[in-house]
Amino acid sequence: MNYGLMDAGTAALAAARVMARCDALAEISENPGALTRVYLSPEHLRANQLVGAWMTAAGMQVWQDAVGNICGRYEAQQAGAPALLLGSHLDTVRNAGRYDGMLGVVTAIETVQYLHDRGLRLPLAIEIVGFGDEEGTRFGITLLGSRGLTGSWPASWPDITDASGISVAQAMQAAGLDAQAIASAARPVSDFIGYLELHIEQGPCLEQAGLALGAVSAINGAQRLNCAFLGEAGHAGTVPMGQRKDALAAAAEWIVFIEQHTAQQSGSLVATVGTLQCLPGAVNVIPGDVDLSLDVRGPDDGALAALLETLLHQGRAIAERRGLQFSAEKYYHIAATHCDSALQNVVQQAVTRVQGSSLTLPSGAGHDAIAIAERWPVAMLFVRCHQGISHHPAEAVAEADVAQAIQAYVEVVHNVAGRGAL
Repeated sequence: MNYGLMDAGTAALAAARVMARCDALAEISENPGALTRVYLSPEHLRANQLVGAWMTAAGMQVWQDAVGNICGRYEAQQAGAPALLLGSHLDTVRNAGRYDGMLGVVTAIETVQYLHDRGLRLPLAIEIVGFGDEEGTRFGITLLGSRGLTGSWPASWPDITDASGISVAQAMQAAGLDAQAIASAARPVSDFIGYLELHIEQGPCLEQAGLALGAVSAINGAQRLNCAFLGEAGHAGTVPMGQRKDALAAAAEWIVFIEQHTAQQSGSLVATVGTLQCLPGAVNVIPGDVDLSLDVRGPDDGALAALLETLLHQGRAIAERRGLQFSAEKYYHIAATHCDSALQNVVQQAVTRVQGSSLTLPSGAGHDAIAIAERWPVAMLFVRCHQGISHHPAEAVAEADVAQAIQAYVEVVHNVAGRGAL
């Protein structure tokens, strides 16, 4: 059945509901006036109840799973058919914006509302999930909600504690869940044919291109390292310039190289030195020890590895030339997640139909799609956000952009679930 592209008037009404619902969710916070909603908190459960009510109103069967995700199913023409999964997360960072995560859940509900209002059922079911944790704000571990769906929780997770000493298992018990039942949240591979996540871009590329929507090619892989230059502290007034082993000067030279060399590379590679500690840290002492962090990201693992090797080689070379020691210890590594080509193509076609062209771009931030891609094909639809601001109260999207996003979302659902396959 072909129900066509959602018309502009219907999309505008849907977008107004989405904006109002994002505002309503933003009111559910542990701190009035500063949006914070963390995993398994009372606020998380209240958000689940509200989103579950919206799902029910859109004709969905609704349940909360064993790890606290709120889930809804809009049945297919034949009960029990596989589903196209839509969703994003409902948790936030501290003092957050109101669209990161929530926009993806609420717009997904609008796609189902569009079907429900017209009494339409498709060859595939539509399922929506509002993941309970993506940000990792409370327990310092991320993607708890989506890894519940994929059945990939490490055995150690229930014992991890928050800043108050409450373990994940204890938090689950307080929320009416059972850590012994975590495995029951996992879904068989046959349940879904793919996953689509709508999300704000969290970057400035769409805004710079003058476009409301874009299709995501990949979610960047990332590597993080703790690095150090070890030199020799000395009196700032008595050690001649040519005899110094200044760790801070070496670090500064390396930081400039990181910036300049990475900017010359193709493939959307980025590198950041985000922390710097200088010892002994006195105005009249030559720095003898500098600790700094390095974060490198990119959508291609091979190119990212090559960049990192070049940066580390240069760090060692700077240290050797200056008579210092250089060290680097990797403490975090996540591979790039590539979007499924078939599903990504459907997204690109829908975006082109809605706005006349499509921009394909990588995501520099992590998303639930990373975990879901371990089991099912994934794709992402980006929505322009004001100045690329995210994880901040100033996070903003335009209602007109949201209307176009819903039109594209409906188009993708039609082109995938309406024909029963990717």
